[in-house]
Amino acid sequence: MKLIQKFKQMSKKEKIGHFCVYGAIILFLVFLYFFNSSIEKTPLLDESSDEFARARVVEIIEENRDSEGNQVGTQIVNVEILSGEYEGEIVQTTNIDSYLYGADCKVGTRVIVQLSEYDGSLSASVYNYDRTNTLILMVALFLFLLILIGKQKGLTSAFGLIFTFICIIFLYIPMMYIGFSPFFSAVLVVILTTMVIMYFIGGFSMKTLCSILGTIVGVVIAGVFASLFGTLSNINGFNVDDIETLIYIGQNSHLDISGLLFSGILIASLGAVIDTAMSIATTIEEIKYRRPDISAKELLKSGIKIGGDMMGTMSNTLILAFTGGSLSTLVVFHAYDMPFLQMFNSYSIGIEIIQGISGSLGVILTVPFVSIISAFLMTRKKVSLNNELK
Repeated sequence: MKLIQKFKQMSKKEKIGHFCVYGAIILFLVFLYFFNSSIEKTPLLDESSDEFARARVVEIIEENRDSEGNQVGTQIVNVEILSGEYEGEIVQTTNIDSYLYGADCKVGTRVIVQLSEYDGSLSASVYNYDRTNTLILMVALFLFLLILIGKQKGLTSAFGLIFTFICIIFLYIPMMYIGFSPFFSAVLVVILTTMVIMYFIGGFSMKTLCSILGTIVGVVIAGVFASLFGTLSNINGFNVDDIETLIYIGQNSHLDISGLLFSGILIASLGAVIDTAMSIATTIEEIKYRRPDISAKELLKSGIKIGGDMMGTMSNTLILAFTGGSLSTLVVFHAYDMPFLQMFNSYSIGIEIIQGISGSLGVILTVPFVSIISAFLMTRKKVSLNNELK
């Protein structure tokens, strides 16, 4: 009843705004169903008889360890299956020591095992450690602190974050898989997530509208710059890690591999651009509320001045994030004393530079665009601070 009364008290513009947002969410759910129900994947591996299950080591049958106690070679262990079709069974399994797969098994160690049945005989191998509980605990702790410290804003931020991940996993990736342009798919996801996140944060207000428009412009600019400089430097989606696997997937689907790299930059830069856009729009709204007679030109100057301080921090955030992702590559280059020309013109360094600089350009150009949009719209409408449009 309270919701109905609140809805009746809304102005016509408020009702239209809420209908638009909820309509966009419904449309998103329709797209979600369509793109996930219409996909027919070509099986890339014949794993019809394979099953991954959680297990616990109950006995060490055979192992080799060096003088320092480190595992060497192969272990043979008995594990108790904790999930799946074979739950409760004790199975002998092989554990091969490597950096990417397997585990240093001791009695009580929880692992993920790969089970294969052939001619009635069940074979098993240790795939990796069971990290399920740890990762779930980490995510739960993050959401708990977000809501505890942020209160209602923290709760809405959590919803926005969950919505973003749903968009990426169940909309963005399926769209590309069935043949949609990666760039177009990324733009659609950016628009959807920006609208929902901004609505959760700012409600149906003038600053929300300005932030949405500024964010979309900034992120698209980042993608365009990345694509442009990628073309000029002869870098594309075929120059990334796992390219052999991607080519194989592309041959068995409609995936456009060449556009993957630069569409990813749109997604990667979204957070920093949203932060910049909302901060500037909120500040301009505050100034307009305190000085109703202020001109659009003065608001524009204030927005750009405020944004100037944010450019450095947000650009640093993006560049350091991309640098951190390539740290192992930089260490290899340093260890082998690679000449500057060789290092600077390698694909890996070129990709990181294009990603970092393009994302930063998106942030930098968001500042004047949000300032212009906010100054133009807020001097033509009566603004109520932290409230709805009037």
